[in-house]
Amino acid sequence: MGRHSSMPDEYGTAAADPRPRSRGRSVAIATALVLVVAAGTALAVRSDLLDLGDSCGDEVHLDVVASPDVAPALRTAADRAREQHITSDGDCLDVTVTGRESSQVADALRAGKGKPDYQVWVPDSDLWIERVEQTAKATQVTAAGNIAASPIGIGMVPSAAKEFGWPKKTYSWTQLTGAVMADDKLRLGAADPARSSTGLLALTELAGSAKRSGDDDGTRAAATAKALSQRTSDSDRQLMETLARDGSGTEQGNPRRNQALILSEQAAFAHNAGAGTANSLDLFYPKDGSPELNYPFSLVDEDTLATDESRAAVRFMTLLGTPDGRSILEKHGFRTDGGASPDAVAAQAGARFPQPYAEPTAQPPGDEEIEETLGMWTITVQSARISTVVDASASMANLVPGRGESRMEVTKASMLAALATFTPEDEIGLWEFSTHLDGSRDYKKLVSTERLGDRKGSGTLRDRLTAAFTSLQPVPGGATGLYDTTLAAYKEATSTYKSGKFNAVVVVTDGVNEDPGSISRGGLVSRLQDLADPERPVPLIVIAVGPSTDKDEIEQIAEATGGSGHQVSDPADIQQVILKAIVQAGAKSS
Repeated sequence: MGRHSSMPDEYGTAAADPRPRSRGRSVAIATALVLVVAAGTALAVRSDLLDLGDSCGDEVHLDVVASPDVAPALRTAADRAREQHITSDGDCLDVTVTGRESSQVADALRAGKGKPDYQVWVPDSDLWIERVEQTAKATQVTAAGNIAASPIGIGMVPSAAKEFGWPKKTYSWTQLTGAVMADDKLRLGAADPARSSTGLLALTELAGSAKRSGDDDGTRAAATAKALSQRTSDSDRQLMETLARDGSGTEQGNPRRNQALILSEQAAFAHNAGAGTANSLDLFYPKDGSPELNYPFSLVDEDTLATDESRAAVRFMTLLGTPDGRSILEKHGFRTDGGASPDAVAAQAGARFPQPYAEPTAQPPGDEEIEETLGMWTITVQSARISTVVDASASMANLVPGRGESRMEVTKASMLAALATFTPEDEIGLWEFSTHLDGSRDYKKLVSTERLGDRKGSGTLRDRLTAAFTSLQPVPGGATGLYDTTLAAYKEATSTYKSGKFNAVVVVTDGVNEDPGSISRGGLVSRLQDLADPERPVPLIVIAVGPSTDKDEIEQIAEATGGSGHQVSDPADIQQVILKAIVQAGAKSS
């Protein structure tokens, strides 16, 4: 056998972390990686000085599940390590790499059922790790650093790119998508933002770009999302299959074929590698910044890993950060911190100056922006039918600490902000409740649940609903008739269920039930369970505001319907909570 490169975990350089992006959370560093950095990163010891001889000890096996786009590069690196007898603590690395969609892996880890059959996960974005971390029962995932990057842009077939002035003409996200969608001969495809990091990051950047252009109420972003929803694919791989195969009239005129795609630079690189000049893509990089896939290398269920497994994982990660490892990644179309990227990678991906392919990528969106985009997508793609039920008891007049406004005023502002994210096709209604608000009833229906775009007198239902929200006032001396109101609202929502829509009831309250003559909590939960039908899902979303609420109570009530309970200290958070809850409920019902 030839020489062996051996680098115990106490030595070596950490893997490349191309333009690491933080999205508002501190990234957990794997314990094993801490050992690497603490013990010897500064030494940068050459592996040939640590040769242990002409033979390995045993093999240490590592199973890696990776996003399908980066899996081939990792397989090449794994094969290289096997051929060169790279070792971890004297044992030869034996790495098996399996490609699997990041959304599918995230869903499995969120379920937290059973021990995964892999030790390392490399999704295409830390968005998926965030999604796993947000689920209490999920399997632990520990991010150790990013191994590669790929910015997102819009690729076009040559004839379409020429029409749009490529490469000399540059566009912002809203300008480019607006121009594409205004051309009825050009079809733009995207991957489903609920399943694709590329789709989600691009749509979030689109919404931000629209807002910077004056789209304060979100209608332009929602319209773009609606148009994109007509041509979405379940995954990035399926999206590539929708591209026109050649420049023939048959292919270009096929309504199932797209001439433009929202895709990563790496996806364009891979396509162009086998497409030939005539069928290659030309890539537009929006001038207001391209969001970026960042490929975090992550340990799965770290606490249960054997020491040799966690150390082998870090050893493999360090290999990806060496010149040889970076070269492998770049040859597969990824950017790294060194080597010839981004110029060589971008050139094959279809980039040409003055397209801003070498400019810094867009700042990553925050958690709130991501949730807002997912919420908008959910209610845009599948029109919503939501009855909102707002507490009008006397305690809603109490001031919110640090704001100088009452709970009711802050709640109304947050609810109106949420209302702005819905489209004219969505159906929204409004109830208010206290105690004995309408005779013996604790509740009153203010606006029926109907299409926001329907004409009502001189305006639309949206206008009527906006006025109704604005006029909400706490009822002097009114208590909280939570149980009877919740049951009545849920009964109506289930009896008026509309298929093909996202049906839900949103209840906002600042206290516990205070109507002694109402149904009991146990009775309410039992009745809700009887009314809930998995074939006609109507999740109940209960938001408790302030210190006088019972988190366990609202969770028990909501979960009886397959919904969710949320407790917030500041009513201003209601809009964000509603959008997040819609995303969660929509994922359950899909």
